[in-house]
Amino acid sequence: MDLFEYQARDVFEKHGVPVLDGAVAETVEDAKAAAETIGAKSGGVVVVKAQVKTGGRGKAGGVKVAKSPEEVEAAAQAILGMDIKGHTVHRVMIAQGAQIAEEYYFSVLLDRANRSYLAMASKEGGMEIEQLAVERPEALAKVAVDPIVGIDAAKAKEIVDAAGFEEDVKGKIADVIQQLWTVYRDEDATLVEVNPLIKTQDGDIVALDAKVTLDDNAAFRHPDHATLEDKASADPLEAEAKAKGLNYVKLDGSVGIIGNGAGLVMSTLDVVAYAGESVEGHPKPANFLDIGGGASAEVMANGLHVILGDEQVKSVFVNVFGGITACDAVANGIVGALGALGDQATKPLVVRLDGNNVEEGRRILAEAAHPLVSIEETMDGAARKAAELAASK
Repeated sequence: MDLFEYQARDVFEKHGVPVLDGAVAETVEDAKAAAETIGAKSGGVVVVKAQVKTGGRGKAGGVKVAKSPEEVEAAAQAILGMDIKGHTVHRVMIAQGAQIAEEYYFSVLLDRANRSYLAMASKEGGMEIEQLAVERPEALAKVAVDPIVGIDAAKAKEIVDAAGFEEDVKGKIADVIQQLWTVYRDEDATLVEVNPLIKTQDGDIVALDAKVTLDDNAAFRHPDHATLEDKASADPLEAEAKAKGLNYVKLDGSVGIIGNGAGLVMSTLDVVAYAGESVEGHPKPANFLDIGGGASAEVMANGLHVILGDEQVKSVFVNVFGGITACDAVANGIVGALGALGDQATKPLVVRLDGNNVEEGRRILAEAAHPLVSIEETMDGAARKAAELAASK
């Protein structure tokens, strides 16, 4: 789960990371009122920042410096409702102004390739770090972090030395890096990023920006994280699937996908996309939905209910490999699900079963003879059938 900047700022403050004052506002009036309070701490200067979960806000005009309540009012008026890379701005953060002497960059993230963590730091913050990494990779220090040890004083010193920070700020930056590591560790994050991390004219080190991604797999350890979810802008189908305990991601195509096991579902997406290339209209996968190992009637019904609720879906491809849960149990689950859904099931289903008890599973589906169900023996054949059905609707 990605956090909005104002949420990440509050998490930083909770763990002792030095930040400036800030408040979130959803209306121009609230933005002006917040600026009058916060601006008093920085000579009347505040920054009005669009709160969207994407980069490039500044280039899009979503970040504006304001030196009076009237300028805040104008800035908030311009930013609220703005579209930034497909994200509509519903709220702004009013941030205390800062006297910046230097800008730096720091992040710690999950390094999946090496099954470890990675810290990155640079003396050149404030710009797009991806651009810096490509054009001048030597300016971005990358230091591996042992997940067991984390970033202690010795590792923090290694990071600031590798980045080449000046001697007069190394100690302060190292201290802040350790505090940012505390955020990463204690909140079960997969990313903590600050760009820019600044040195003020007074020599203080402050996190002027905040980006945090939390690991949803650790949500059971953090009941308070539920309050950070952006439920208002969440996709209603994804929200429904989450409430039902389903692993679902909505896509833009017209062929609904149900499978058991993430690897099989990913392969199914590829096969459907490939099959769709040779069909009129080029239908594509409409979702990722992994029902896991237990394809009971209830689980199958929940999955079908979510997929059939997507108006873009024209056909559904159920691709199941019988393992611990045998194909006959899966077939009974499909029949039971269609019975439970009744008139709500209106779109054709293409079912491909393989693995344990496959012949019995196919027999159950054939005897049920549901008018919406087509049985295919191969994955490629089922994908093409599903694509053709979607194209014909």
